[in-house]
Amino acid sequence: MEQTEGQVHRHTAHIPVLHFGMGFGQGQLVLGINLTSASGMSVHALTAHVLLTSKQRPTAPPLTPFPLVLPHRHPDKNKDPGAEDKFIQISKAYEILSNEEKRANFDRYGDAGESQGFSQQQHRQFHRFHDGFYFDESFFHFPFNSERRDTSDEKYLLHFSHYINEIVPDSFKKPYLIKITSDWCFSCIHIEPVWKEVAQELEALGAGIGVVHAGYERRLAHHLGAHSTPTLLGLINGKITFFHNAVVRENLRQFVENLLPGNLVEKITDKNYIRFLSHWRKDNKPHVLLFDHMPVVPLLYKLTAFAYRDYLSFGYVYVGLRGTEELSSQYNINVYTPTMMIFKEHIDRPADVVQAREMKKQLIDDFLSQNKFLMVARLTSQRLFQELCPVKKSHRQRKHCVVLLTEEGEKFAEAYEAFLTFAVANTKDTLRFVHIYSDRQPEFADALLMDEEKYRGRSAVVILERRNNAGKIAYKVLEEAWQGSKEDNFILLDLLDQLRTDPGLLSSETIVADLNDELAPMFLIRWFYSTVDYISDWWDSLFHSNWREMMPLLSLLFSALFILFGTVIVQAFSDSSDTRDTPPSGKEETATKTEKNDASFSKESNRIPKKSFVEVTELTDINYTSNLVRLRPGHMNVVLILSNSTKTPLLQKFALEVYMFTGSSSLHFSFLSLDKHREWLEYLLEFAQDAAPIPNQYDKHFLERDYTGYVLALNGHKKYFCLFKPHRSGDEGGTLGSCEDYDALQHVEARGKSSCSPGSRSIKNKLHKLSFWMERLLEGSLQRFYIPSWPALD
Repeated sequence: MEQTEGQVHRHTAHIPVLHFGMGFGQGQLVLGINLTSASGMSVHALTAHVLLTSKQRPTAPPLTPFPLVLPHRHPDKNKDPGAEDKFIQISKAYEILSNEEKRANFDRYGDAGESQGFSQQQHRQFHRFHDGFYFDESFFHFPFNSERRDTSDEKYLLHFSHYINEIVPDSFKKPYLIKITSDWCFSCIHIEPVWKEVAQELEALGAGIGVVHAGYERRLAHHLGAHSTPTLLGLINGKITFFHNAVVRENLRQFVENLLPGNLVEKITDKNYIRFLSHWRKDNKPHVLLFDHMPVVPLLYKLTAFAYRDYLSFGYVYVGLRGTEELSSQYNINVYTPTMMIFKEHIDRPADVVQAREMKKQLIDDFLSQNKFLMVARLTSQRLFQELCPVKKSHRQRKHCVVLLTEEGEKFAEAYEAFLTFAVANTKDTLRFVHIYSDRQPEFADALLMDEEKYRGRSAVVILERRNNAGKIAYKVLEEAWQGSKEDNFILLDLLDQLRTDPGLLSSETIVADLNDELAPMFLIRWFYSTVDYISDWWDSLFHSNWREMMPLLSLLFSALFILFGTVIVQAFSDSSDTRDTPPSGKEETATKTEKNDASFSKESNRIPKKSFVEVTELTDINYTSNLVRLRPGHMNVVLILSNSTKTPLLQKFALEVYMFTGSSSLHFSFLSLDKHREWLEYLLEFAQDAAPIPNQYDKHFLERDYTGYVLALNGHKKYFCLFKPHRSGDEGGTLGSCEDYDALQHVEARGKSSCSPGSRSIKNKLHKLSFWMERLLEGSLQRFYIPSWPALD
């Protein structure tokens, strides 16, 4: 009979014989099983062809079946010593052939046992790559092969459903450190030793560890926001925080510690321990104190405080600190051994104590889980009611609650203290003593007391048992109000004794509504905290999240800026048009007409003035730094040089010439007194010898040189200036400043005559055509003279 790979053939046989054989065919390992029955019943003959995974498949003789007698009965009823082993082999062979996944594993790895698991499927693609290209598995000595890769992460592997249904809810009890990794990730291999060490350490302290393989859990990796590997992140209270520092042990520990809220553990000293322990009335929780000689709170203690924060309040006492001597002496603390105490209703003595040289997580959990509630806890929420008074599941698991219904105030303090004393003396596993403020839970109190007059304004005791989660309870109310007297104690004790033998004592039944959550924060506070969390998440995402996730937000932001910017531009042009339509008056109109009649005046320099006057300030040693040395980039100060005798006419002419340029916010106008600051000016002009050569100081005409009418455009940021030289008499073309030819000036000065002397031209014409020079200044076509630094103005 011809057999093909992966097929199962059916036969009908008539001999009670099992033919079981193994052998090598052409590139195949053949496992053959022929199972028949003596009764002639038709059963299956199974043949499995398994491809070899070795690189060289040897040629072997064909399959040679060998007979084996199959017992009719089950192996455990057969005395043959080999019957059980053969039956197990047959069962495994049938299991492999009937399961597609196990048969595929057998084809690739030669074994379908329990040891294969997820790691083989995890590297299936790599094996295909390996078989196709035939390169050495020790490529670069990196453990890419599944047999060589460290399998320590396998117990931490997360899947999407497991993450959503278990990890996220569990993150409200402990923080998780999660690593996103993938195959062919060199950085993942680099951080592996540090990760392995930190994962083991944090897991022992109580933190959660998770690993996500991005190649096989792409949906989960995308859900977490990880777009590259390796990525480390923290998860707490369902909120994801990414790790952005160097992957070293200290940084990872600090990262997990920073995930925890900052108010989990309070530092306790002699000054505040009474206030801390007395707070049990308000928060309805036992209070835990850890005495240790470490200056900082241990991470184990912080993780424990986070896990039990709904049940307990935690404080830490550093016994090596001054100011804790009274506290240590009060409770007889051994300062050399860590000690943990739990305080309940009585703050003068602890309700329970544990002391150990090394506080292990399991020891702390066992200690705290037995002391999660006060001796007489107050029912402040439905969750607490369900925990303290659970629904009975069977007659053996009955748990009854003894409830004191009272009100707040000193008037009811005596009744509460008597009830507390009774509860401490009669603590049993089947009883739970609680109390409730009837004025805060009126619906609960009315359902039990039926608003009877004898209980109004007084305390009452009710024994109840919850029957289901819908609120149905069976109960019995003490006939008289509770005052805490000896008679009341005897009556309650007698009822509890009867309850042990007669469950029918709780004859009354009713349905109570869910309790109000008395300790829940107000809506405004919850809204405020939610807003703060949202803003912090947005701020963190803005700087650390993947930019692909931020693109919608950035697109919206830039669109809003574009619309705002466009509106400002349109408004600016509208204002300019309104200003342009406003006619000038007086001297401004005359100056405007003069400039418009000049054909060489370009349109680009025709800047509409913003003011009806020209603001010209004197350049002095007081404002020298702000108006020149520290002038903003792109701004220039146009300085007119004048003397006391020429101040008035030159300023008037200067204002007329530069008025049309006052619309530019980058230009400032000043004047400099030549009588006060001649040396400063001559130092500056030394850097413009081609434009205004300075005579030798021993020249007899040195002090006669007149610089009135010179104009300097000073750029304080870039340290250069442009120079305007006054108009010479008889030159109708005028001088356009530093970029003109000054040979004539040098020739005149060589003969000892000043070209700028008051006698050679009138003061009125000194600033003639200054507007042309200003135009070229704005065009940037004037010659610039650079200086190393601005001299001091003395």
